Amino acid sequence: MIRFLSLSFFLFFSFVNSSSCKNFIGNPHKTPLPERTVPATNSGLRVEPANWWAGMKHNRVEVLFQRDDLASYEVTLGKTDGVKLIKAEKGDSPNYLFVTLEISPKAQAQKVPVIFSKGTNTFTHEYPVLSRNRAVKGQGVTSRDVIYLIFPDRFANGDPSNDNVPGMLQGLQRDELVGRHGGDLKGIRDHLDYIRDLGFTAIWLNPELENDQADASYHGYAVTDHYRVDRRFGTNEQFRELVAECHRRGIKVIRDVVLNHIGDNHYWMKDLPAQDWVNQWPEFTRTNYRAPALLDPYASEYDKKHFSDGWFDKRMPDLNQRNPHVANYLIQQAIWWIEWAGLDDLRIDTYPYSDQAFCTRWVTALLEEYPNLGIFGEAWEHAVPVVGYFADDQPMKRANFDSNLPGVIDFQLCFAVREALTREQGWTEGAAKIYYTLAQDYFYKDPYKNQIMLDNHDMTRIFSHVGEDLDKFKAGMAFLLTMRGIPQIYYATEILGTGFEAPSHGNIRKDFPGGWPDDPLNKFTAEGRTAAENEAFNFTRALIRYRNATPALQTGKLMQFVPENGVYVYFRYDEAKTVMVVLNFSNDNKTLETSRFAERMAGFAKAKNVATGEILNDISKVVVGKNGTVVLEMMQ
Repeated sequence: MIRFLSLSFFLFFSFVNSSSCKNFIGNPHKTPLPERTVPATNSGLRVEPANWWAGMKHNRVEVLFQRDDLASYEVTLGKTDGVKLIKAEKGDSPNYLFVTLEISPKAQAQKVPVIFSKGTNTFTHEYPVLSRNRAVKGQGVTSRDVIYLIFPDRFANGDPSNDNVPGMLQGLQRDELVGRHGGDLKGIRDHLDYIRDLGFTAIWLNPELENDQADASYHGYAVTDHYRVDRRFGTNEQFRELVAECHRRGIKVIRDVVLNHIGDNHYWMKDLPAQDWVNQWPEFTRTNYRAPALLDPYASEYDKKHFSDGWFDKRMPDLNQRNPHVANYLIQQAIWWIEWAGLDDLRIDTYPYSDQAFCTRWVTALLEEYPNLGIFGEAWEHAVPVVGYFADDQPMKRANFDSNLPGVIDFQLCFAVREALTREQGWTEGAAKIYYTLAQDYFYKDPYKNQIMLDNHDMTRIFSHVGEDLDKFKAGMAFLLTMRGIPQIYYATEILGTGFEAPSHGNIRKDFPGGWPDDPLNKFTAEGRTAAENEAFNFTRALIRYRNATPALQTGKLMQFVPENGVYVYFRYDEAKTVMVVLNFSNDNKTLETSRFAERMAGFAKAKNVATGEILNDISKVVVGKNGTVVLEMMQ
């Protein structure tokens, strides 16, 4: 998510009043359906989710129906096969009904007649209960994977016809850093071979759902329709086809989920289903961005409430997940997309800001339906105990609270390696920061489920961060791809993408050169890249492929040694292989005596340099250049 320290570009947003858009939805069947949620005879009826499935563990579905004056209607069911009406509840608005259906485990696919009656006025909506698609889904992303993070609007424009969509608030503004540039789902699909060639086994897309906001809608984190892909990216069906195409190439797909807030142009904000649907304040109140308040033994209730219930930004209303209908909606929406599109995993934006009891319920419901999910939450915090607080089975004493969240985004490790690459070395600074951070891994039930990175869509790009020093870049990449956890690389990092956070996050979300038909250079090809870019690309690709072929780097044990004189050494190993990583964070060339690493090097007489293929017949000493790295596979 966009961090609060760099929110200046949000502050010029203005409220925009516009009529609600019709709700479109992709096809949950194999045959084409009209792009509307209901038959024409029920014009104006919104239905979310538009269908459910037989045979789901989550077999009680609460359907949100919305139409003018709908709450004045009574609800019954016509003839069904194993589907019961449990209840129909009204909200505060006269235009909503929440209808709970229970689908028997033995129920078959059918259309459930939901009958709405008001005196002599009656209409019926046939609610689809479908047979489940047995295609691969919910595989989960693990430390055996390497993730490519893609900003959809800035990666590639495969279909210029959707750059400007009539009725939507923003069109193409490629000359504006925070405008829409036209990247889309087809552009991603067109370059899957490039992604696969690099060795990536998963892609994570920044949010692709509709963000029909007046300004900066390109970033995706202000959702205005939870069941509709932004039409400037493509259609629901194109999204599902993209997932299927990824699966054919052995690539998993991660959805970026926003639970905490919505965009202020969401249809809910024009007609709240309940007055407590969002967290209300007498006047606009921003969150204090202080997650430690949730675990601080000395925290005030004032600070806790302002953290959890304050709005992330003026244009991002804060959802109240203590409202049971909000909670049900968000749980079902996540399940629906996994089941319908075949998604493999979920990344949760601004995870600590949501109600934590709800988060536990949300994660638990998803894991019950899809046990292999490796959900990871964004907890951008500044101490391992604070980040660890939100991870599964955290060992600190917590009253009746366990997140069940399998993993978190490991910001502390990211901050540590970024510091090691740029700061003077000291007792706790530089390389020592990595050492101290990893020494706290006991805070996590399984740190191998944490997602690790050098940068992302909210941070100064790593190549810029290290002063465009190629050696430092390669050292960082070697660390990332040999460390425990699930590595994530931000798009264009492999070609030395640059950009600083200030003055705009648009600087770190630049277009991938070659992704647009009129681009003068195509850096998807070796011919379009400079010599330095090709060196970075080839180095990155070689290490990703080596990691993919080396279980010791995926699931093997980790042993680190105390850094000395700016040199940090660690080993990844299993019964089959031992890999030694030497990182020199100093500005001097080093010749490293290896005798102190005997407990991991004993029995090995030589080693292979993973990057160059060179065989070292004498490993009593290892030479590593300034700001350099050596990755060695130990040999008998």
